[in-house]
Amino acid sequence: QIQLVESGGDVVQPGGSLRLSCTASGRISSTNAMGWYRQAPGKERELVARIVSGRTNYANSVKDRFTCSRDNARNTVTLQMNSLKPEDTAVYYCNARILNLATMTYLEYWGQGTLVTVSS
Repeated sequence: QIQLVESGGDVVQPGGSLRLSCTASGRISSTNAMGWYRQAPGKERELVARIVSGRTNYANSVKDRFTCSRDNARNTVTLQMNSLKPEDTAVYYCNARILNLATMTYLEYWGQGTLVTVSS
């Protein structure tokens, strides 16, 4: 069974930094995308950053502030968040597209979410 486990969510003041981490475990033979989404109260889930085939896509709202990186050997993805703003407050979800060995198709997997609160 494949699981994604996030860590690093916390309360931070505006202008501060946080680092989120996510590790995928289970029978993983191939992962062709990993990244982060977030969902703020009353809003839809949105892309934050995602690494696909070696290229990283960022939401415009986080460009130049957030950095997403991946360690393929360890099946981990991290999100370094700097210059945090109150509007970054949300539950952050790790996402990965992993090959399902039973069906030989890539499926989307999600973590349980970690809460980031930016407040003074």
